[in-house]
Amino acid sequence: MPTPKVQFESGTFYHVWTHANGLDNLFREEDNYQFFFSKYAIYIHSLAKTFAYCLMPNHFHLMIQIRESLVNNPSQAFSNFLNSYTQAFNKKYQRKGSLFIPNIDRRKIESDSYFTRCITYIHQNPANHGFVKDFRDWKFSSWKSFLSESPTKLEKQVVLDWFGGIEGFIKDHQMKYNQENEWIFGK
Repeated sequence: MPTPKVQFESGTFYHVWTHANGLDNLFREEDNYQFFFSKYAIYIHSLAKTFAYCLMPNHFHLMIQIRESLVNNPSQAFSNFLNSYTQAFNKKYQRKGSLFIPNIDRRKIESDSYFTRCITYIHQNPANHGFVKDFRDWKFSSWKSFLSESPTKLEKQVVLDWFGGIEGFIKDHQMKYNQENEWIFGK
């Protein structure tokens, strides 16, 4: 029997992710990533604060906090968001059917250690999956936004303060997860 999905609750932090259906890719060219961000701004930004993200060809990860002043159903908003993206993607590439696997996955972030590791995990994910050798080279994650002076919709200052500033943020990201589920400093 499948495990019931964690329900979104206002004020709560979540690690959210999903994959492409089958062997398909969610993003085939750079314009797809930009279009995804524009749809995200329309459907999700008003109901969730974003703390980290990473979009990869066949899946994505987000770290969000559902806003306290929640008006809309977050599950429905995510469904509308992914359906809207899928419809445009299908039209552009003359394809049919679902693009995403059913039911977006989410895990409630209930500890300080998970909060910290989730941000680092999300940023390191492209290297973990072999899309790049060094995660800092991946263009479609929030990593570079934290190092930039440019304005962003990310909860940038909250995250940097959490790590004790930019130096702590960078130092934590230099660590890697080993086979024994411990964090070690990378090379």
